[in-house]
Amino acid sequence: MKSFDYKKLLPHLVAVILFVIISLVYLSPLLNGEKIVQQDIIKYQGMSKEISDYRAKTGEEALWTNSMFGGMPAFQISVNYTMNIANKIADFIATVIPYTADFIFIYLLGFYILMLVLGLSPWMSIVGAIAFAFSSYNFIIIAAGHTSKAYAIGYMAPTLAGIILTFRGKLIGGCALTALFLSLELAKNHLQITYYFLFIVLFWSLGEIFFKIKDGEIRSLLKSLGVIIIAVIIAVGVNFGSILSTYEYSQQTMRGKSELTVKDNNNTSGLDKDYAMGWSYGVAETFSLMIPNIKGGGNDALGNDKSALDNVDSRMKNDIARQDHYWGDQPGTSGPVYMGSFIIFLFILALFIEKNKIKWFLLAAVILSIALSWGKNFLWFSDLFFDYFPGYNKFRTVSMTLVIAELCVPLLAFIALKSITDNPDYLKKNMKKLYIAFGLTGGIALIFYLLPTYFFGFFSQMELNAYSEQKISNPEYVSQIDLFLTNLEIARVSIFKADAIRSFLFITLGCGALVLYVYKKINKNSLIIALGVLILVDMWLIDKRYLSDENFVAKKQAKNVFQKSAADIEILKDTDLDYRVFNPNGNPFNETATSYYHKSIGGYHGAKLKRYQEIINAYLSGQETFNVKVLNMLNTKYVIRKTENGLIAIKNPEALGNAWFVKQAKIVDNADQEIAALKDFNPKETAVVDKRYNNLLNGFIADYDSTANIKLTEYKPNKLTYISSAKKPQLAVFSEIFYKPGWDAYINGKLNEHFRVNYILRGMIIPAGNNTIVFEFKPKSYFIGQKISLASSILLVLLLFASLYYNYKSKLTPKE
Repeated sequence: MKSFDYKKLLPHLVAVILFVIISLVYLSPLLNGEKIVQQDIIKYQGMSKEISDYRAKTGEEALWTNSMFGGMPAFQISVNYTMNIANKIADFIATVIPYTADFIFIYLLGFYILMLVLGLSPWMSIVGAIAFAFSSYNFIIIAAGHTSKAYAIGYMAPTLAGIILTFRGKLIGGCALTALFLSLELAKNHLQITYYFLFIVLFWSLGEIFFKIKDGEIRSLLKSLGVIIIAVIIAVGVNFGSILSTYEYSQQTMRGKSELTVKDNNNTSGLDKDYAMGWSYGVAETFSLMIPNIKGGGNDALGNDKSALDNVDSRMKNDIARQDHYWGDQPGTSGPVYMGSFIIFLFILALFIEKNKIKWFLLAAVILSIALSWGKNFLWFSDLFFDYFPGYNKFRTVSMTLVIAELCVPLLAFIALKSITDNPDYLKKNMKKLYIAFGLTGGIALIFYLLPTYFFGFFSQMELNAYSEQKISNPEYVSQIDLFLTNLEIARVSIFKADAIRSFLFITLGCGALVLYVYKKINKNSLIIALGVLILVDMWLIDKRYLSDENFVAKKQAKNVFQKSAADIEILKDTDLDYRVFNPNGNPFNETATSYYHKSIGGYHGAKLKRYQEIINAYLSGQETFNVKVLNMLNTKYVIRKTENGLIAIKNPEALGNAWFVKQAKIVDNADQEIAALKDFNPKETAVVDKRYNNLLNGFIADYDSTANIKLTEYKPNKLTYISSAKKPQLAVFSEIFYKPGWDAYINGKLNEHFRVNYILRGMIIPAGNNTIVFEFKPKSYFIGQKISLASSILLVLLLFASLYYNYKSKLTPKE
């Protein structure tokens, strides 16, 4: 028996240390205690405040919050699944590596593992990891605070590594690696990224299946597929609590099917197409994968780019400085998906020289990724997926499909680089292919630089429409408008050309390094170092445009985001247990500052309850259709108004309170009639009830008792207690959002059925006499999921130990 060679671990230890250093150097203000201002994290702090306060006070999970949209499940906001071992592992990483730096570290480490599994040397794997990790989109989402998305992207590569390892016959190690990283992937609960990642798995698996069948390795294939299925079952089991709760909740959200009559082709069984495809990548904008500022980069004032104004008429500089840096097809963007100019060159070169036929499956994935990212700009293709591909219509921002290409492009690029370094003579004999790849990348970049206006326009369609209208409305100013547009084009062309020539130079330098290596002017190590420095410098500088030291503020300043206004202070004096606040200033349904201190009618969430969204659309968003009666039935006790002296709180005397008895029930046939009935009804006297709940009315005939009363006596996010007194049975309306999966109602300790009234609220028949009514949120999906998560977590730990032991023993056993 031979001893274990610990020296083999040294390169991997160096890689890990280097990844930590790179992560911390890039985000060096973290070392001074500063924090990144992330808008989505700020919104998260607002939306999760009630949940986190309840957790801190009681040590329990709320599972429901009333701080947004009148009330909603907390599954997609902030729920701790304490039996999930993947969450423990993720938390451990976050304690070792400072927050936000851990994203970069996971990007790097994950792709490094993938490169090692594919047989690359540790040093080349480090360069590959840098190429993937520093793709601009990975840093843009860190700046924005899309944390779950960032983690999910980071765990894609090592999960794929486990699957590849399994296909290559390393069954125990492959199973452990797949189960571990897929568990971490699913734990981040960003289903959209995971969904797109499945496309990568699908294409790679199709390649493996095709070639194994072709080579007659059916038995090996079946073993591999069986082990992968086992790994998936374990990973799903570890996350079963969140998966089951999310699935159950998703049926009730904007991603579920509406009960309203479908009126046009925009409606689907998921999201409306216009909403889902609002952020579609422009066809020409796709060149940003190689030239970042092909459409100006991200939304910003041109004045912040001083060099862009160098050739602008001095009389126009102030006006041009205020215009947008971005002129692409999207409504707005923080920045482009830039994958590195030399990486794109390597990817194109791989298509010509790489002998591993898996390249065609990776190419297919990249083409699909780009085509889907075009969304409404390639509508017939997008419609095919929206209408027929399972689950695709549940997600918005189709440009996010580029994460598929973001992984596949550097993956194939470095498979090709390994082939070049393993057999440089092959490339030497096929230099024509290198020149073709250079022409298709560096050559195109150079042509764009020389002839920018020949290939591109420098105004968005929205801008062109606006300026055309101005010319028609103000014909006397046509010459001034034309002069303005000429100078705006000069500024934008300058931006475009600077990045076009930049990409040309980086491609030329990288290509030159390959030529020197092929002709043995430099050795393999020198090539790897040269390319590593080239790729890091290229992408580091681009990423700094979108995530730099300017994104940081002092820790104290980061904590004091939600300053109390005079209106907040006044409202918080109210000692009532539960009431709601409406803040119509700005967009009330795209902010969480109100939710930080109050229970808000508005909020911010991409997966709010569909019925509530339909109420917003019908009665709470338009001036002509705005319905104060809906605010009243939602117990909106205060409205915040903006005045010259700041925000003030206006008390709403018509708010109906936490619960009330009505005089009659109006039975309607369907959802269309139910929502329409809210237009001209008096919620204080009438409850609108869908006929499906007729049986729960139990033949109830309204006999209103004017002396009856009902009052909220105890409030918790997941438990509400009322007392009532009435001489006769009464129909009560509770100003709480109806959500059947998990909410149970009890009268005097006995389970009692409740039903939906007024399209979104709860109703129940209350017997005569003195009663205690309790609503409690105890979703079975969460508690069953916790048990399955615990069992699966134990299995995962045992699998990891088994894999480590087997790997250790195999290293000690001499090969025959």
